[in-house]
Amino acid sequence: MIWLGMLLYGILTGFEAFGAGFLVLQGLATALVLVIDYIATALGTRRFGGSRAAMVGAAVGLFAGLLTAGPAGIIFGPFLGAFVVELLRGLPGGKALRSSFGALIGVVGGIFLKLFIEVFMIIWFFTRILG
Repeated sequence: MIWLGMLLYGILTGFEAFGAGFLVLQGLATALVLVIDYIATALGTRRFGGSRAAMVGAAVGLFAGLLTAGPAGIIFGPFLGAFVVELLRGLPGGKALRSSFGALIGVVGGIFLKLFIEVFMIIWFFTRILG
């Protein structure tokens, strides 16, 4: 949404304040923000001992959680996805819980990283149009 707002502003003002390079870099930042959830979730799961299958389960849980439970699903979907996959693999509940906790930590870390990038994007945009 941030990038689309910048693009719309550029179209409405004839791109006076910034050019294509600015929009390309902002687009790359937007692409990074889109994949951070999946990468951070997978890394968190792996860091806490989760299997590759649990990493995939966490990513699927993230997507499914977003579709079914909205913002709360972003938090709980990866946790449940990793947990269920590890249980299906036959791991004991404690070990499955540990890797799903890693998914939760990854999601929260990803949210903070995305927030940082998005704030940077907005500040850079306003510096270009106001200064």
